[in-house]
Amino acid sequence: MNDLSNSVIFPLGERNESNYFTGKVWVKRLTPVESSCSISNVTFEPGCRNNWHIHKGDQILLVTGGRGYYQEQGKKTRELNSGDVVRISPGVKHWHGASADSWFVHISITLNPGPTEWLEPVTDQEYSNLN
Repeated sequence: MNDLSNSVIFPLGERNESNYFTGKVWVKRLTPVESSCSISNVTFEPGCRNNWHIHKGDQILLVTGGRGYYQEQGKKTRELNSGDVVRISPGVKHWHGASADSWFVHISITLNPGPTEWLEPVTDQEYSNLN
């Protein structure tokens, strides 16, 4: 299992206790909540992923550590590694998270964020078909 303890750029942040994640995730907000550009450092434990969801504004993910996945509804899953960048258009249903054997860290940048529309979880069966 990959250990990111020597490659952390931003602080781990607070553990997110919401029901919108399968597994443990930590979030460190890097901009104020009321900002028109939301920037956060997000750290997923191995196997952790968020539910399918939709953002009202553009989102960019800058992968800074580990290995993970990104998938838009109806499209093939994309493996993500350090240095990868993902641009997500407003209104696109998607999910992202760590691989089963690696931590995964990304900077999330959301322009004109608005509320996230959280949807159904990525099932264990859907997730296990990725590995």
